Amino acid sequence: MFNDILAYLQFQLASMDLSFSWTNVLEILVIVGILFVFYKKFIKDTQSEKFVKGIFFLIFLWVFSEILTRLDLKIIGMFLKSIVTLISLSLIVIFQPELRRFLGFLGQVDFISKAFSPSSKIEHNEEIDVIKELIESVKFLSKSHTGALIVFQNDLSNTYYDVGTRLNADLSTELLLTIFHPNTPLHDGAVVINGSKIISAGVLLPLTEDPKLSWKYGTRHRAAIGMSETSDAACLVVSEETGDVSIALGGTLKRYEDLITLKNDLETILGYKDKTTEEKKTIFKINNLITIRKNTHNKEK
Repeated sequence: MFNDILAYLQFQLASMDLSFSWTNVLEILVIVGILFVFYKKFIKDTQSEKFVKGIFFLIFLWVFSEILTRLDLKIIGMFLKSIVTLISLSLIVIFQPELRRFLGFLGQVDFISKAFSPSSKIEHNEEIDVIKELIESVKFLSKSHTGALIVFQNDLSNTYYDVGTRLNADLSTELLLTIFHPNTPLHDGAVVINGSKIISAGVLLPLTEDPKLSWKYGTRHRAAIGMSETSDAACLVVSEETGDVSIALGGTLKRYEDLITLKNDLETILGYKDKTTEEKKTIFKINNLITIRKNTHNKEK
């Protein structure tokens, strides 16, 4: 039987016209490109990705059933072909969400440019979104007197995020408000943010050991100052008692009276303002740009 299969394959190869022109090569490249775009845009990183291997297996079964039919094993060949046909029809149901997305994608006017353009967002828009999400979160947290501690960490090798719960989630107002809600298990710890990602929550930070610091400062403020003393991180604190907003940087603390000033300082601290020069692309190394003084006589912020 094996010799018959080899003989059949040799016969089929001999009867094929294997001469290719540049037009044939171009057609193959177009087909490969279409399949690659479809896979990258609608199949990759989805639940249906694992079914792609099944499709190749179905193609193999279909070719094998044709070979069996030509070798006069028609019953087995038709049986395999029927199974392949039945499973192929079921793929319409399995890939229904992806097909719906694909048809909607084709309906867009600029679908060709979107298909072959990088999927990453424009850097400027992403930066504005980060500041917007932070300001919206702080505004609600301050108004509701919900305590919060946010660490903006550039170098994750010098941090305490491993002590908390790893999230590695996109930054959003809803997620921050959920984390710091008093009835959640993670609300007492700090949130570590790197770029536009929330790396971890419920993180325990080292407290400052400055003996001159007023006893009226609570644990959150002491942890924020302590973290800024031992790293290049900037720590944003929302007081649970007063709703005041402060930022600790370089071991010092600054309280904010309005969100506009806070927004401007956050853009500078996170490197989202005036990024035309190389120096301002590095974050957390701008102590000389913001004047911050300790105030040991005010009430706890």
